[in-house]
Amino acid sequence: MNLITLTDPRSPVSEAYRTLRTNLSFYSLDSPIRSLVVTSAAVDEGKSSVIANLAVTMAQSDRRTVLVDCDLRRPSLHDLFELESEPGLTNHILGELDEIPLQQTSVGNLWLLSSGPKPPNPADMLGSKRIDEIIEALVEQFDIVLFNTPPVIAVTDAAVLGVKVDGVLLVITAGKTRREHAERAKELLEKASVRVIGAALTNAPRDSRLGSYYG
Repeated sequence: MNLITLTDPRSPVSEAYRTLRTNLSFYSLDSPIRSLVVTSAAVDEGKSSVIANLAVTMAQSDRRTVLVDCDLRRPSLHDLFELESEPGLTNHILGELDEIPLQQTSVGNLWLLSSGPKPPNPADMLGSKRIDEIIEALVEQFDIVLFNTPPVIAVTDAAVLGVKVDGVLLVITAGKTRREHAERAKELLEKASVRVIGAALTNAPRDSRLGSYYG
């Protein structure tokens, strides 16, 4: 994974992330998105890189931003930002910590809530009332809360968490994501009454824009 929005902020890809940020900001002026799940259809489709770079651009626009690594099976955001994986989300869910263990990243206005120890029952944890309380607390404290989850087809985690937030953004990788997988992911999310607000297209040809967005 690469934080290109930091390493090459003037690149076309970085500009595309800023376009995605703008599109999300204006998705609904009457009811702005404050909490968002970012996921993919299948594994290894770049969703963690997308959410991390999106978070950086959000923070750079003077919005207090927090990343929450809810991929409790394959957490990666702590490595990307060179922070600790523990204590994290699972510690707080289990009541081991009174305060949410946020870590400030090297990016101004950007914090990380890492995954914490891997639990035996990730979907049950993400469906708990404790998560509702955490979401409410973070939305009160931050302008935007971004949740990284496992792929939709692989496990139910994204759908379980998706019903608790303002919307879900699906990452699609050109040349890799199979059409039937994308359609199946969208179907599974909508069947769970999740609000799918659109998709971000990555690995697109040079004349296309990463962050292509549709409602």
